[in-house]
Amino acid sequence: MFTSIIFILILFGATVVFYRKVRKITRSIKLGKDITINDNILIRWKRVLFIAIGQQKILQRPVAALLHIFVYAGFIIVNIEMCEILIDGVAGTHRLFSFFGGFYGIMVSIFEFFAITVMFGCAVFLIRRNVIRIRRFWNKEMTLWPRSDANIILITELLLMSAILIMNAADSILQTRPDSHYVQVGSFMISSIIQPIFSGLPSSSLIIIERFSWWFHIIGVLVFLNYIPYSKHFHVFLSFPNVYYSKLRPAGEMANMPSITKEVKLMLEENYSDQDDDNEEVTFGAKTIKDLTWKHLMDAYTCTECGRCTSGCPANITGKKLSPRKIVMDTRDNLEEIADKLFNRKSSEKDNKKNTRTLFDFISAEELWACTTCNACTYECPVNIDPLAIILEMRRYLVLEESAAPGPLNNTFSNIENNGAPWQFSHEDRMEWAKDIEMNGIVE
Repeated sequence: MFTSIIFILILFGATVVFYRKVRKITRSIKLGKDITINDNILIRWKRVLFIAIGQQKILQRPVAALLHIFVYAGFIIVNIEMCEILIDGVAGTHRLFSFFGGFYGIMVSIFEFFAITVMFGCAVFLIRRNVIRIRRFWNKEMTLWPRSDANIILITELLLMSAILIMNAADSILQTRPDSHYVQVGSFMISSIIQPIFSGLPSSSLIIIERFSWWFHIIGVLVFLNYIPYSKHFHVFLSFPNVYYSKLRPAGEMANMPSITKEVKLMLEENYSDQDDDNEEVTFGAKTIKDLTWKHLMDAYTCTECGRCTSGCPANITGKKLSPRKIVMDTRDNLEEIADKLFNRKSSEKDNKKNTRTLFDFISAEELWACTTCNACTYECPVNIDPLAIILEMRRYLVLEESAAPGPLNNTFSNIENNGAPWQFSHEDRMEWAKDIEMNGIVE
């Protein structure tokens, strides 16, 4: 009864902490402009099925895809066993599902097999990141924390899977000893291989090992659960809604601004009236987090920091400063600062000054104008994040609010305004180039 109470308290505390963090993230995402996305429901659910669940876009890189499927599928399947552990912890029982008889041993053996695939995948990922040092994991934006975050997750998963195997190995030995009173369920496929390591230990030591592994696994999972919202691995939860709400319009198409439409109609339509519109001051483009939409902010929290977008970006490949991954990471960092200011009443004056920073304090104009709008980043992203949408909104602000476009673009804008075309020729001279060309026997 005492251990059950301890378990319930730990479970309750972990759930509350997780809820509070997720609630803060939800409120942070809602700081963005409100937009309605409710079209093409069947197409959106199809995307969730194939991209978020089926990992369709990850398959473009077969080796990484196979390893990710090992970890992704294995971790989900292994944690089905969490149902039994949670019930055992609350009720004070041990292997409650053992009434399934022979099927129970098969089921646990399957869990162990997938635990091995998770461990294999995590081990290879650690080697790829820290020994082979694949370039996209070591870009400038991948500072100590992003690199450490990935390693912490991978090492934690290795330890959690190891705890299951050690727990089952000690449990299987204790089943054969009459003084331990452990439920007879038989040996399991993978853990039976490591049983000889513990077979010579007394029952008292085995019970300590088995119970420690059990508590280590469940507490580790709860700690892991509460760590995820602070790390890039929050995509485990957000990838599904992010894919569902991802853009269905043509790649690279800019969203029209109602405020610009209103301004054009006011100039061109004599009878147009905006009396039904509010007179709230409108910002063209995005300078701050609140100028972006909630979908842009959801993108920022969904980023896996895998770097596929940056490795496929032609501007980055040719040495330009732009990194689409950095754009999304910087947006999230700025959002976290603003959210801390708004939701943390104890923030100091120094923090408040820091949290007044805008997107342009994180992302430079050089990065924004290096973008070719080719849409390679959104094509590469495995969870349909759209860095280009953020870039375009910030560019829109520079052009319409700051008149800070590069010189060649300003020349183009002037030519369009004065000549009705991007070139520096008047209407009268526009066809001069063709006046001596013979067309169908007629000389112009």
